Amino acid sequence: MRSKWMRACLLAAGLLAANAHADSYPDKPVTMVVPYPAGGATDVVARAVAEKLTGVWKQSVIVENRAGAGTTIGASYVARAAGDGYTLFMTTSAHTISGHLYPKLPYDPVKDFAPITLVTKVPLVLVVNPAVPAKSLQDFLAYLKQDGSNVNFASPGTGTAQHLSGELFKIATHANLTHVPYRGDAPAFTDLVGGQVQMMLATITSALPLIESGKLRALAVANDKRVPALASVPTFGEAGMPGFEAATWFGLLAPASIPPERVARIHDDVARIVDTPDMRKRIQDLGGEVVNSTPQAFAEFMRAEQDKWGRAVKASGATASN
Repeated sequence: MRSKWMRACLLAAGLLAANAHADSYPDKPVTMVVPYPAGGATDVVARAVAEKLTGVWKQSVIVENRAGAGTTIGASYVARAAGDGYTLFMTTSAHTISGHLYPKLPYDPVKDFAPITLVTKVPLVLVVNPAVPAKSLQDFLAYLKQDGSNVNFASPGTGTAQHLSGELFKIATHANLTHVPYRGDAPAFTDLVGGQVQMMLATITSALPLIESGKLRALAVANDKRVPALASVPTFGEAGMPGFEAATWFGLLAPASIPPERVARIHDDVARIVDTPDMRKRIQDLGGEVVNSTPQAFAEFMRAEQDKWGRAVKASGATASN
């Protein structure tokens, strides 16, 4: 009896020690890598989540911007990081595009990452410099027939959803547009506002302040319904170009070696943050649709995205060099 009692005590002590160790996470600062420069849509969402997590975890959650090469620089860094939950990755649809776009990657976009949660989806909006003589999508299409060869479209990088959506827009309209890639949203918008480029299919999140200030003109939203943040802007379907829909998304990943229980812990804390009224309002005011998915649902979503963007890359003929 005494032997059984001792074994039971040791087992209980071991379980308590394991739980205490698990509950100690995080016991040091956590890095959230963003594969774009500061100031863009991904950075805005990441910093909002990081700020709330800092309060919940009582540890700093530091946003680290590792921009370039269509998010592959940041992704490569995270793929090599320890799977201990102290390196997280807030990325976009570009993560599921890169494998189709780059001939060689030092990581596998699916196998080397553990999905935690899909935070939000954000439709794209067609914006133009106000100097472009078009007040509507139909005006712009007519303008492209006359002067399309003089129109450049910006994107926050080759292989992003904004780039490929621009390529698909080019195919759909038979316009002779020129793609100009930038290292993130902020420099792309700087040149778009300055007139060096004329149009962009941008995330509503990043374009909204410039639309509201009149520095950019919104012509159509690439969504199946209007969004509250841009209620006066018609969808492409309403504006006479049915079926043209495009969105990017913001999701949280970790290195694939992270233990499932730590994924569950991070997911639960992030989900509670995103589901608060102030965060929901913040995301919706920025033009986003709150998703807040489970890790399993996010994994399935990413597989579907891999297929969809693979078809888009093939249709556009887009390529990129490592």
